[in-house]
Order: sequence, then structure tokens, then C-alpha cells
Amino acid sequence: MSNYQQENELLRGLAANDRGVIEAIYRDNYPMIQAFILNNSGNSDEARDIFQEAMIVLYEKATTEGFELNCQLRTFIYSVCRRLWLKRLQQLQRYSNLVENVEDSVPVDEDMEQHEKHNASFGMMEMAISKIGEPCKSLLDAYYIQKKNMQEIAAEFGYTNADNAKTQKYKCLLRLKKLFFAQYKNGQ
Repeated sequence: MSNYQQENELLRGLAANDRGVIEAIYRDNYPMIQAFILNNSGNSDEARDIFQEAMIVLYEKATTEGFELNCQLRTFIYSVCRRLWLKRLQQLQRYSNLVENVEDSVPVDEDMEQHEKHNASFGMMEMAISKIGEPCKSLLDAYYIQKKNMQEIAAEFGYTNADNAKTQKYKCLLRLKKLFFAQYKNGQ
């Protein structure tokens, strides 16, 4: 299951008030938000409040029909928390001389656009990997994902030595690059 599918499952679980999903979102994201707020003039209570407000925003979005997450869940939560925290700092006048307008200081639209481009590129790469075929797909997975060395790959795939496995990996990468850029040009 891809990261995109996993995050959409989390959103569906959140919309259904699945306690396990809610706890997973807290566990995976709260430490990042707490660190951000503690490092920016806040305390633990404020971090909990801001994260809770962001969870409410996320819940409302998740229960809205047609809502589609266009970036990683982590990025969405961070952006919402950052915006909420900067507004709170401005209200408390802890940050008023540095932040004239929260909208100017948090370019979420630009971040979202950049994340959409990255997600589209990852989607094209995922598609290229699915089209590359065997044994290239397994060989690249063994090297880059499973972190196997060339000697192990040579033995597993039946190559006579590590150099032959390395040559085959190189050919597979060229093929993957060709597939990716063919899609990239068509997607532009």
C-alpha cells in the first residue's frame, strides 16, 4: 500500500472517529508540533492546544465530502499548526513586531503547490516502477529498499558475480529513467 493510500485510510478512519487512527495520528505527529512550539516561545500546554485545534481542522476537512489531501498528512498538520501558532503569538503580542501579517509569513499555498508537484512526480515514478518489469523491479528494490549489497544481489538473482549485478542495476536504472521522463514529458 502506497503512502498516499495509507494517509487516505487515516483520513477515513479519522472521519469515522476510529480511536486507533486518532491515536496513530497523534503519535506520529504530535512530537514534531510540540518541538516546533517549544522552540518558538511556547510551552507544552500551548502545544497540546494548538495540536488539538489542528486535529479539529483535520477532522472537519476529513468529513467534508470531496476533500482530497494534496500533500502529506504530516505537512498538512504542520502547516495548520504553524499558522495557528503564529496567529496565537500575534494575539499574545509575543511576536507582533516580527509578524505583520500571518498570511505573508506562512506561504501555505506555495508549499501546497510545491508538494503537489512532488506528489505528482512521486506518482509518475511509482507508475514508471510498475512498468519497468522483472527482474529490474526486484533488483532495484533489493538494492535501494532492502539495502542489499551487490554480492547478495548477485547470489539471489543468479548473476555470476557482483560486477554483473552492478551492470544489470545500471541498465535497470537507465530503463527506469527513460520510462519516468517519457511520462514526465507527457504529463507536462
